[in-house]
Amino acid sequence: MRNYSNAGWFWLIDLVGAAWFAWGIAEAVSRSAAGLSDHYYAYAAIVGGGLMRAASVYAVQHFAIAKAQRGGGVLRARLFRRLLGMPLATAPSLGGSAVLAIDYVRTIEDYEARFVPARLAATLAPLAVIAIVACASLVAAAILFVTLIPFILGMIFAGTAARRASERQLAALGDLSGLFVDRVRTLPIIRHFGAEERIARQVQGATREVADRTVAVLRAAFLSSAVLEFFSALAVALVAVYCGFSLLGMLPFPDPETLTLREAFFALAMAPEFYLPMRRLAAAYHEKQMGEAAHAELAALPEPAPQPAAAPWAGLRAQALTIAWPGHAIGPLDFEIGATGLIALTGPTGSGKTSVLAAIAGQVQPASGQVTPVAPGDIAWAAQHPLILPGTLRDNLALAAPDAPDAAIAEAVGAVGLDQLTESRGIDLPLDHRGSGLSGGERRRLGLARAILSGRPLLLCDEPTADLDDAAARDVVTLLTILAANHAVIVATHDARLIAAAQGEVAL
Repeated sequence: MRNYSNAGWFWLIDLVGAAWFAWGIAEAVSRSAAGLSDHYYAYAAIVGGGLMRAASVYAVQHFAIAKAQRGGGVLRARLFRRLLGMPLATAPSLGGSAVLAIDYVRTIEDYEARFVPARLAATLAPLAVIAIVACASLVAAAILFVTLIPFILGMIFAGTAARRASERQLAALGDLSGLFVDRVRTLPIIRHFGAEERIARQVQGATREVADRTVAVLRAAFLSSAVLEFFSALAVALVAVYCGFSLLGMLPFPDPETLTLREAFFALAMAPEFYLPMRRLAAAYHEKQMGEAAHAELAALPEPAPQPAAAPWAGLRAQALTIAWPGHAIGPLDFEIGATGLIALTGPTGSGKTSVLAAIAGQVQPASGQVTPVAPGDIAWAAQHPLILPGTLRDNLALAAPDAPDAAIAEAVGAVGLDQLTESRGIDLPLDHRGSGLSGGERRRLGLARAILSGRPLLLCDEPTADLDDAAARDVVTLLTILAANHAVIVATHDARLIAAAQGEVAL
C-alpha cells in the first residue's frame, strides 16, 4: 500500500510545464518592452506549458486514484478474511468491523491517492525550482532557499499537532460509527426496554466527542496553512523586491549580478512555483494524518493465531476447551463426536452455547485447550438468525449450493417443513435483508434447509426448534435424528425432546 508514489513524477512534468510557461511570459514581456513584435514562439510556449500542466494534473489523478483503489481492494479483501473467516482472541463488534474494513480502508485510499504523489513532488520540486531560478538569478534562488529553512521548522511543529489531533479524531469516528451500527441493530430491544433516552445520551456524547476532535483537527490545519501562506507570500515578496530594485539600480548593497528584464520576470514568475508543491501537500495533509492513523489502527488489530491444517473429516474432539470473554469464561469442556451422530449443547441462556459452536467452526479463538480443526468446507451452520440477502427465497436457499438443481432445493424445503410456504407463496418469494414476511420459525427453517442443501458432513445448529410450534419442532427433531445417521450434528438447544434424541449431552 506504500509503493504508489510513482504517480508523483507527473508533478515534475507539471514543473517543466510551469518553467516553459514562465519563460514564454518573460520572453513576451521583454520583447514587447523592447518594441519587438515577433514573439509568436513565446505565445506557443505559454500555450504549450499550460497544456502540459493540465495533462500532468490529469495523469496524477488518473494513475494515483486507480492504483490506490486497487491497493484498497486488496487490503479490504484481506481484512474481510481476517474479520469474517479467522478466529481472533478479541473479536471487534459488527460496527467496529465495518469501520475497520470500510471506513479505514477508504481513508487509506485517500492517503495513497492524494498525499503520496504530493509528497514526492514536495520533496523534489522545490529543489528543482531553485535550480531553474538559479539559471536566471542566483540571488533570487538564494532567497527562496533561505525562506525554506524556517518554513520546514514551522511545519514540523504544526504537523506534530495535526497528527495527534487526527489520531484522536479517527478513534472518535470509529467509536461513533460502531456505536451507531450496533444500536441500530438492537433498536427493537432498546424500544422494548424503554432505553431510548439513555442510548440517545450515548450517541449524543459520542457525536460531541467527534465534533470536538474535528475542531481540533481544523485548528491544526489552519495553523499549518497559516505557516505555509506566510512563507510563500514572504518568498514571492522578497524576490519581487529584489528583482525590482535590481532593475532600477536601487539596491542598498552592491548588486552581485546583472539582471535583464527577461531574467527578472522569469525568476518572479517561477517564485510561486517554489511553494506550490507544498501547498498541494498541505491540501492533502489531512489525508496524510488520517491515513497514517488508519494504518496504525489496522496494524494494532490482533493477528489471528496460526491454525493447524484440517484433516479430512473423520470426527471432532474437544479437550479442556475454554473460551474467555471479558468477565465471563466457558469451560473447560471435553466432548467427542464421530463422523456421524448427534450431541446436544445445553445450558441456560447466555451460558455460551453459541460461542462453543463458533469455536468449533473456527470463528472464535479458544483461551486454552484445543478442538479438532475442521475445514470450513466441511461445516454447515444453521444459526439462530440466519443470513438473509435481498432476493428471492430460492436465491437464499441456493447460497449453500449455487448449482443445486430444483429437485434438491425442493427436497430440502420439504425436509424442514417449508413446503407449505412455497406452495402458497412460491419458491421465488421476494425477501429483504430482514426476511420480512417470514416468521421467526420460518427463518430458522430456511437456515436449516440451506445447511442440509450444502451436503457438508458437520452440521452445527443453534436453537433449531425455537420459535416453532410443537408439531413443527417434533418434525425438526425427527429430521435431525435422521440426518445424524449420515452426518455429525451438534445442536445448541433448550428443547428436552432434542436433548433426549441426542446420543450425548454437553452441559455448560
